[in-house]
Amino acid sequence: MLVPLTRKTFESLIPPIATGGQYAYFLGKPRDALRRVLISVVGIFAIVLIRSLFLDVIPDGILLFVGLSVGLYWIWGPIWWASLRNWEYRRYGYAGFWQGRVTDIFLTEELIGTEENVNNRGELVVVENRERCLNVEVGDETGFTAQLRVPLKRYHRAIDLGDVAEMLVLSNRGDLGRIAQTSDIYIPDHNLWVSDYPYLQQDAFIDVSRRLSTQYPDAADSVEPQPTRRKRTPKGDTSKSAALTRRQSNDEPDPRRRSTQDLDSDYQPAASPRKRRSRRLANDD
Repeated sequence: MLVPLTRKTFESLIPPIATGGQYAYFLGKPRDALRRVLISVVGIFAIVLIRSLFLDVIPDGILLFVGLSVGLYWIWGPIWWASLRNWEYRRYGYAGFWQGRVTDIFLTEELIGTEENVNNRGELVVVENRERCLNVEVGDETGFTAQLRVPLKRYHRAIDLGDVAEMLVLSNRGDLGRIAQTSDIYIPDHNLWVSDYPYLQQDAFIDVSRRLSTQYPDAADSVEPQPTRRKRTPKGDTSKSAALTRRQSNDEPDPRRRSTQDLDSDYQPAASPRKRRSRRLANDD
């Protein structure tokens, strides 16, 4: 199901100013906050130095304003970056409420950074920092599919194949014939969100979802799950990594998911890629 939304509703779902969740996202870890504090300290020192060198050239009012702005960067910095990220989505002209189903779930291991350390022998060693990510693919009866990769969380275990999935889709075409971007995914069956950066005002989106569910009561039932070769194993299975398996006609390994074969997780990577006839998420013109 795809329902076009008015511009007013669209702008209420993606706010111009950072929300609490978006602020927390850009606030980051303690070392990120410390980095911003150091930037503020260095900035204030630079302004004091400039004032001492150019006392008669730059008015005190301007220096005071710049000094306060730089000194408080550690506070307003996350708001600024979150607002810029929101603007990247708000610049699209049209939006729609999309409803489909979860058609695929698998794990990957992503490289998030590297560190250089010295071992006991005095040799320089490059250490790769990797993070386990959950990949959720959703689709509908028209053949449209989209995939979202997020850091793996414990509550993701509740997601199952065939669950109803809802999200916001963005386009520069009034008929939404070409989707440019998608938002985080809401799973109403379990009342949970699949997201890395929380683009949406969650309460407002759930309210829109409920209103549209009242107007289109049979919409979820009309969305048939896409053909898939995975299913959850019975609860009686005691295997740690057998919570998600794939029906397969052959034992050929999937090269896209080789890095997750040894992961200790409730999800098991797929054994072979699915053949898809659906179209993928289109790139923005």
